[in-house]
Amino acid sequence: MPQRLLIRGGLVIDPEQGLESVRDILSENGRVRSLGRDLARRHPSVPVLDARGCWVLPGLIDLHVHLREPGGEDAEDILSGASAAAAGGFTAVLAMPNTKPPLDSPALLRRLRRKAAAAAAQVLFAGCASKGQQGRELADLRGMDAVSEDGRSVLDSNLMRRALESARSLDIPFMSHCEDPALSRGAPVNEGRASRRLRLPGQSWAAETVMVLRDIALAELTGARLHLCHLSCRQSVEAVRAAKRRGLAVTAEASPHHLALCEDDIPGPDPSWKMNPPLRSRADRAALQEALADGSIDAVATDHAPHSAAKKGLGMRRAPFGVIGLETALPVILHFLVHRGRLSRRRLAECASAAPARILGLARKGSLRPGMDADATLLSPDEPWTVPGRFQSRSANCPFIGMRLRGRVRATVRAGRIVHAL
Repeated sequence: MPQRLLIRGGLVIDPEQGLESVRDILSENGRVRSLGRDLARRHPSVPVLDARGCWVLPGLIDLHVHLREPGGEDAEDILSGASAAAAGGFTAVLAMPNTKPPLDSPALLRRLRRKAAAAAAQVLFAGCASKGQQGRELADLRGMDAVSEDGRSVLDSNLMRRALESARSLDIPFMSHCEDPALSRGAPVNEGRASRRLRLPGQSWAAETVMVLRDIALAELTGARLHLCHLSCRQSVEAVRAAKRRGLAVTAEASPHHLALCEDDIPGPDPSWKMNPPLRSRADRAALQEALADGSIDAVATDHAPHSAAKKGLGMRRAPFGVIGLETALPVILHFLVHRGRLSRRRLAECASAAPARILGLARKGSLRPGMDADATLLSPDEPWTVPGRFQSRSANCPFIGMRLRGRVRATVRAGRIVHAL
């Protein structure tokens, strides 16, 4: 018997089809079979997921998560991270390679893919640019879904050129963490109001932008597809706009925390607010929001970075960088951007699903038209809720705990199966 599901009566928002209308969606054997009105009446024996009152988006895709396996399973592993993803409406995620050991070989990739086969969300894998993330020798990128040295930049510009050329030959994107460590110096907050108020070392915007400019230049030289991770400042946005005007294959992402918060929101020396890059100024946040709305920034990506309570308890100077985000991303963007008129609901679907699918070359994702993967996210756009202190993730290093948000994920469907429902 075919495996079927009917999602009934939701407001389907699909930018690839130019669609914002109430529809039923019938899936069969993991693919969308039909999209239309009154399908429930025509298929009375098919199991129904009631979406009335909900928005239905193509399944969300996160371009940037840290699942910590192997080596950091106390904070997260593939299965717990994928469960957190499903709870947040994500049907696919791209895992970064800065694990222990780093993902730098096809053999380790095969092992991780076997584990991911049982995960609630589809897990894709980025491989390291250099062997062991040592920045000296190019890694074997065969079979990887993307390449990244995330957690650091490739400081050797010639090695970066070769990595971009290798990514181009494999037709995969290079996901670049742009940071000059000589300028950032491991500082836990933004250089400016935050560093003065909290009396902590500050990290300037230039630490990011100088590497953004270098990587754009090398992408122009090599013709590779360059994706810039977690942009945080106005100057980086301006560099991306200029690259796009020149017709370069450059895309970019911003995280929910950089889009919703700024350095003035940091309540004190709380390591749950320590992320890299740090929260910037109000003007930087406004520049990111404008760029996401006009398409200069292509996608929202969480940079989900779980850490154990013990490690985050070391204080602002010694605790590791990073905050979790999979389970709060969509509500945060709804609350701070969509409901405040800074982002349309169609643009939300574009930057959270359709654009990430294009960046990763996922031809059957990012839309709900017939023949596509039956991946869907159902959200209740006006439902109020308070972010709890416990998550599907193994970690709870989240700056949004205790916040009252408007909008919540109600269900997540992956390949025609319900993998999360409230």
